Amino acid sequence: MASLVLTIGLLTLAYGYGQGLQLVSTTQEEAIARQKAREAMEAVLTARNDQAITFPQIANVSQGGIFLDGFTPLTTFGADGLPNTADDGPAEQIIEPGPDGILGTSDDVTLTLNQFQRQIAITSLSPTLRQVVVTVEYTTGRGVTRSVTLETYVSAYS
Repeated sequence: MASLVLTIGLLTLAYGYGQGLQLVSTTQEEAIARQKAREAMEAVLTARNDQAITFPQIANVSQGGIFLDGFTPLTTFGADGLPNTADDGPAEQIIEPGPDGILGTSDDVTLTLNQFQRQIAITSLSPTLRQVVVTVEYTTGRGVTRSVTLETYVSAYS
């Protein structure tokens, strides 16, 4: 009886340990997705507040705006400083410290964010109000697709 209880306890502990390892392995990808969604949202709002773009430009291309429709690969912002527009650059990369644990040395590791894609969906709610939804999708190392979504509203008034 004691062996049965001990076996069940050890199997439960092993299962919990495996679940913890799985959670830790996706934490970095989740953090990157959240940060890239925040960056995109901030870029849209800053461009609007600085009047770098006009209110009518805050729309998807299919609606006469400048933001590409649908999901696009995560790329560097183009000359306009805005994500998901026609002038965006190559695939975005992050640099991590190499085996020495120090960033900025010759053994640093460059990771291309190929498993990430972003969508900026803009819906006109009235002539002076738009809903902006930024979604970043990514595929985990186990092949599971996950997403992070941010939503805000933009007015034509400063």
